[in-house]
Amino acid sequence: MIATSVHVVIPVHNEEDLLQSCLDAVQGASARACALGIDVHTVVVLDACTDRSALIARRYPVEIIEIDAGRVGRARRIGTDAALHRADEETRAWVAHTDADSIVPGNWITHQVALSAGGSDVMIGTVRPDFADLTLRHIDHWRATHTPGRPNGHVHGANLGFRAGVYRHVGGFAEVPEHEDVTFVAAARAAGFVLTASDVAEVMTSGRFVGRTPGGYAGYLAAQEEMLESGVA
Repeated sequence: MIATSVHVVIPVHNEEDLLQSCLDAVQGASARACALGIDVHTVVVLDACTDRSALIARRYPVEIIEIDAGRVGRARRIGTDAALHRADEETRAWVAHTDADSIVPGNWITHQVALSAGGSDVMIGTVRPDFADLTLRHIDHWRATHTPGRPNGHVHGANLGFRAGVYRHVGGFAEVPEHEDVTFVAAARAAGFVLTASDVAEVMTSGRFVGRTPGGYAGYLAAQEEMLESGVA
């Protein structure tokens, strides 16, 4: 069943340097989807922000929720619950997650709607680091280990989408400091939902080595850089 409404959820923790670019990109993807008759609503969850993130978010036509949890799992859960509370017809509602340090492409929402029309229940989207943050050696390694058209199926909260019914069925996101996206997808897979790995709407995310969670993608990049420096990779 094709999704007719898309609810974008963005958890934010002290991202004043990158949030504007994130929201500009989401607005562009939303406008493209709205032009095709798709209803799009965006929820920004400001989690324990002590910088200018709130001021930046208020410049945009988004719903803003402020919490003080310090856990991305709880931020995703609260944002998704709020989004689906607004859904007129949950059977046709789709939820799209990205991160505040990421830039989605223009086809990000329309591609997920197309996947829903094809029977997908969950989209596991690829991400790539911002090459401006990496060394040339690291960029070469990334390109050598990522083949266009062959998504690796790694789960990233920065590029994740699913039907509202999947979320309800598996009980939502675990309220944990990290890896809530991985456990969510594992639960959806175990429940028998249709999962699709795709790089058609690849998201660019920060290539920093110190992120807003203990591990996450920043931790992965840092570990990879250490291997490259030691000559292991």
